Amino acid sequence: MQIRKLALFLSSLCVAGAALADITVGVSVSATGPAASLGIPEKNTFALLPQTIAGEKVKWVVLDDATDTTTAVKNARKFVSEDKADVLIAATATPTSMAILEVAFETKTPQIAMAPLPPAGEKAGWVFTTPQNFGLMAVAIAEHMAANGVKTIGFIGYADPYGELWLKAITGAAEGKGIKLTAVERYQRNDTSVTGQALKIMAANPDAVLIAGSGTPAVLPQATLVERGYKGRYYQTHGIANRDFLRVGGKNVEGTIFPVGPMLLAEQLPDSHPSKKPALDYIKLYEGAHGPNSRSTFGAHAYDAYLLLTRAVPEAMKKAKPGTPEFRMALRDALEGVKELPATHGVFSMSPTNHNGFDARAAVMATVANGDWKLLK
Repeated sequence: MQIRKLALFLSSLCVAGAALADITVGVSVSATGPAASLGIPEKNTFALLPQTIAGEKVKWVVLDDATDTTTAVKNARKFVSEDKADVLIAATATPTSMAILEVAFETKTPQIAMAPLPPAGEKAGWVFTTPQNFGLMAVAIAEHMAANGVKTIGFIGYADPYGELWLKAITGAAEGKGIKLTAVERYQRNDTSVTGQALKIMAANPDAVLIAGSGTPAVLPQATLVERGYKGRYYQTHGIANRDFLRVGGKNVEGTIFPVGPMLLAEQLPDSHPSKKPALDYIKLYEGAHGPNSRSTFGAHAYDAYLLLTRAVPEAMKKAKPGTPEFRMALRDALEGVKELPATHGVFSMSPTNHNGFDARAAVMATVANGDWKLLK
């Protein structure tokens, strides 16, 4: 009898322990390396997030991947095997996010990437993205170009998946507006000179140039073109939306035109915009800790990942407990079921065929004016 009572007691402790299991989130960011200006505000954001979601304790495990795909994979495997992560928020850059997706798919762990990803085939069911997809932003750029008389464009972008995805997106969007690409060049994130590429673009003499980079490495092509005397319009992607780009670029990036999520210019948005409130909430949180004008769209991608979890976790908890394969599957399903969730960068409405979920509300056109961001009306 005593043995049976002891067994029942131990069993009850196990059930209680399962009921109180923490939700573990493995976070890989590029706090160092070429994408550090993107990853640092993401890391800062995770440090400010609540320690509970829907009444459940959350354990945020944050590691630096140094903008290196090998390190990113090591981080992901540690999260899964040692920390028993229920979800991965990873990573800052497109290449590191793609590398981690291999682990997410293999272990059936949902991933929320803070960088846009290319089509992933059978792996796509396990990854969700918080940044706007390239196609949506490319259309916004092409529409602005067409409205301002641009007929030809030059392109210089990263020699990696980010650059390739942007080239594909802008090619399609430009053709739809009768705009022709007359020069296409590539460069590496850690290059210190792009003079050769700039001279080839200038020889083609396009009406405008699109630079497909992110953070501070996006400054180099534009600065080189400015210094060489190129007088056409300069367009960049939403990858430039952090203060380090402005600081490093200085006068060389004045007048740059780019699409961006609503969060960057939240105060300039009309009150009717669904992203205004969540964006202002995030800005208050972040700038309250890091000072005025410290906001970053990349930090907001991290915050939007948190908002997705606030919607998905309660639904997943109805089906399974954290720390189990069943919970990971339930969380994946709940993320896929998110509808009309206002976030800092737009409104998420996921589906089995759309794991980004943004529409035109996620893109506004902006420019650099007097060393600051300005909404284009």
